[in-house]
Amino acid sequence: MTMAWYGHLKNLATAPWYIAALVSWGIAFAEYMLQVPANRIGFQQAGFSVGQLKIMQEVITLAVFVPFAVYYLDEPLKLDYLWAGLCMVGAVYFIFRGG
Repeated sequence: MTMAWYGHLKNLATAPWYIAALVSWGIAFAEYMLQVPANRIGFQQAGFSVGQLKIMQEVITLAVFVPFAVYYLDEPLKLDYLWAGLCMVGAVYFIFRGG
């Protein structure tokens, strides 16, 4: 989803917005074709709760987004990414602690 949501800012910067939207929707569709079955397997077979699946998705998104933003979009590496990551560690702790 990172490429679908943000890749057009670099690759299609001069294209009309609707072209960027169509390309992004195509990329997102491919990811949804993987994400939906993964969530079903995680929920039905692995026994994760919906909250656990969502937190895992957010952690993976942050882990992908930071290198993407820094290396692909040439954004500066910010200390805010560290703080966001620490918040996610807390979220993982609370959602998986079983309490």
